[in-house]
Amino acid sequence: MESYFFNNENYSIETVKSIGVFEPDRWVQEFKKSLTRNIVEAKILHTSTGLMLPIKRHSRSQNMQVIEFAGLHGYTEKSTLLSELLSDLMELIKHEYIVRLDVAIDFKGKIPNKVIKKLCEDREPFRFWNTTYYKSKSEKKQNNRLNIKTYSKSNKEKLGEEINRLEFVFLRDYLKKLQVKDIEKSFKKMEKTIKRFSGLEVQISFL
Repeated sequence: MESYFFNNENYSIETVKSIGVFEPDRWVQEFKKSLTRNIVEAKILHTSTGLMLPIKRHSRSQNMQVIEFAGLHGYTEKSTLLSELLSDLMELIKHEYIVRLDVAIDFKGKIPNKVIKKLCEDREPFRFWNTTYYKSKSEKKQNNRLNIKTYSKSNKEKLGEEINRLEFVFLRDYLKKLQVKDIEKSFKKMEKTIKRFSGLEVQISFL
């Protein structure tokens, strides 16, 4: 993955964890989270616009690098810059695989009770810190298909108004080797899944 950014003055790559290098404090400083044991290689992609993106290699798939675009549809300047960067890279990464895709639905004020009630028909709520996860009754600790969660977006981004987010996290087993070039073909299936669990009719947009 990082080969896309070599010999390009708009990008630089900083190694945080690799053979002979381990600087976990840098990871926490930039991404506000710790390096987990299953991350065997970690690097930071720096862009000319000031963005910093994580590039990771996990123990279960060491021949694959993962670059994370988090917050494409947020309420900050960073979200705009991320969208522009991803748009610029689309032609280069069109044959890469997507291993996780988050779909966010934001509500001004509280999430409607009928949505929460619908979520609880098939899933059980589990509160952890400031996030409520809705776990399937048969779900084990490891879940590679679908996560559903709710949290306050206002608290995370310090917004002036109350915004709460319902987030569907579609994972590897759900996406089934989905390539970037085919991302929009998956939206109808995701929209049906969202309606099934929440009762909401949504239309997913990418960039």
